[in-house]
Amino acid sequence: MLLPTLLFIFILAAVLVLPSLHRIGPTEVGLVMRRFSSRRLTDDNPIAFAGEAGYQAELLMPGIRFKLWILYGVEKYPWVQIPAGQIGVVIAQIGEPLPNGAKSAMYRTEFEQFTDLGAFVKFGGQKGVQRPVLPPGTTLPLHPVAFLVITRERVFGIPVSEELARQPKLVPETFGLTPADLEVVRIEHDPASRADTIGIVTTFEGEPLASGDIAGRIGQYGDIAELEHNGAVDADLIERLLASKNSLHNSYQDFQSFLNQGGRIGLQHDPLLYGAYNLNPFLVRVEKVPMLVVEQGQVAVIKSYVGLPTADMSGSEFKFGMLVRPGHRGIWQEPLRTGKYPINPYCYKAEVVPTAILTLNWAERVSTAHKLDSKLESIVAKSSEGFVFKMDLQVQIHVPDLRAPRVISTVGTINNLIDEVLQAAVGNHFRDTLQSMPAVRFIETRQQVQRAAFDRIRELLEAYWVETRGVYIQDVILPQDLVNVLTQREIAKQEIATFEQQKQAQQQRIETEQARGTADMQAELAKSKVGVTIRTNNANARKAEAEGESFYIEQTGKAKGAEVRAVGLAKAEAYDAQVKAFGANATAVVNAIDALAKSGMPIVPNILVAGSGGGALEGLAATLMQSISGKK
Repeated sequence: MLLPTLLFIFILAAVLVLPSLHRIGPTEVGLVMRRFSSRRLTDDNPIAFAGEAGYQAELLMPGIRFKLWILYGVEKYPWVQIPAGQIGVVIAQIGEPLPNGAKSAMYRTEFEQFTDLGAFVKFGGQKGVQRPVLPPGTTLPLHPVAFLVITRERVFGIPVSEELARQPKLVPETFGLTPADLEVVRIEHDPASRADTIGIVTTFEGEPLASGDIAGRIGQYGDIAELEHNGAVDADLIERLLASKNSLHNSYQDFQSFLNQGGRIGLQHDPLLYGAYNLNPFLVRVEKVPMLVVEQGQVAVIKSYVGLPTADMSGSEFKFGMLVRPGHRGIWQEPLRTGKYPINPYCYKAEVVPTAILTLNWAERVSTAHKLDSKLESIVAKSSEGFVFKMDLQVQIHVPDLRAPRVISTVGTINNLIDEVLQAAVGNHFRDTLQSMPAVRFIETRQQVQRAAFDRIRELLEAYWVETRGVYIQDVILPQDLVNVLTQREIAKQEIATFEQQKQAQQQRIETEQARGTADMQAELAKSKVGVTIRTNNANARKAEAEGESFYIEQTGKAKGAEVRAVGLAKAEAYDAQVKAFGANATAVVNAIDALAKSGMPIVPNILVAGSGGGALEGLAATLMQSISGKK
């Protein structure tokens, strides 16, 4: 009797106990379903918290668990596991309904990571898409009925909705997502375009934007107005605008904080910079766009579509639009200089303006540095005689960086300046100029035409705040008829030049022959030159000698004259004394005899015979004659 009883007890235990034991694996949960109960679940709640029949709120954790099989059924489900590089989107199937207009459920810190189902319900958890996402590497024992978790590869949980339950397999596309939406958003350098990128954010939940706004910014632009009031310069305003407020909501990863800070639905002002972000694809969409890069020799003029109301700062003399301070709608009066800027292209349009000297070619070739002259072609002009020819032209312009906002406000873009202003002005000027003169005259006065064009274009561009640095006529393609005429004329000129050269050659030949003859007679020429030199020197010597002799004679004559005068005067005085002593006749005789004696001329024969009849005078004469003769 004891044996059957023991056997009965053993069989009863085997029937009741063994099926009620459940081994839950280390990465599994046991979903408990109560088979019957006197209590019933409400229509909108699929989970029992108070012993109602149906899926129970409490899960069986890993290990050996006992649940009487007659009362409870147990199903095993894997833990939610989020692979690296992916995110998990949580959809609650229990909780309070969403408010009207809401697209996602409010999140509280008490919910933690949705592992405490009781806390979720107690603190007002709501059905629908939950705002936080599960980051990569997450492993959680979530209730498979309370929550669906969508990942790129699979969907964790049991759908309650009949529509979802009818699906043979739940995939991301079932919920309107793509596998790419369930990956971590990466903002990084784009290797394909070699561009630095930023992420432009659009949110799908929040209060509507204020009237007139196209993008949301936390706190709108009250901080900019405060900076202006405190006297901040434009650079400070730009820095504040570029400094995002993403730290307030962890770069849109904490979407609940985004809404708490006053975040609004739609396009967001602040972009995402380099990094990886866990963003809820139901609430946030990110578009990658290139970062604004301003190279050396450029500035970026900013056209702002967002900000404070327009307040013109250009002055009354400027008639081409309005310039504003950064932070206001309109064209900023302060351009952005060399650097990289995370500018939202849907909020701001940057017009890059070259500030280096810009060379534009009116020709078939295009400047490889900028290609702004790609639409410019050679100028076709007609001379006064009707000759049609092409002309290649080069114009150099310069836009000062401080004037760049005025230039853009005036013409819109640099392309407009070139295509609509310069192209028409330059082409019309040269066509008008060349039509008023013969083609040959244009060719002959090309430099003057170029200078006149420079003055005209410079005057024109000054009205657009642009400097003109040079206008150069590069090449002129003449018609063949004119080329033939000019060729013949040039040939004639060259023949004249050739004849002139030949003439000069013959003249040079004559000079060469003369030089050669001179060289051949160089020895004789040297002797002749030496002889001429000698004769010249002799003549000069004789001339000097003659001049010396003449001087000597002149001086001697003067001396002798003085001597004669002195002697004469002495003699006169002696004569006068003799006259007084001897008388006039005797004096004359004496002097005559004295003169004859000095001359040495014989007056009478050496022997004189005289008679005795002479007197004393005769005797004296005889005596004198003898005396004179004896002196000889």
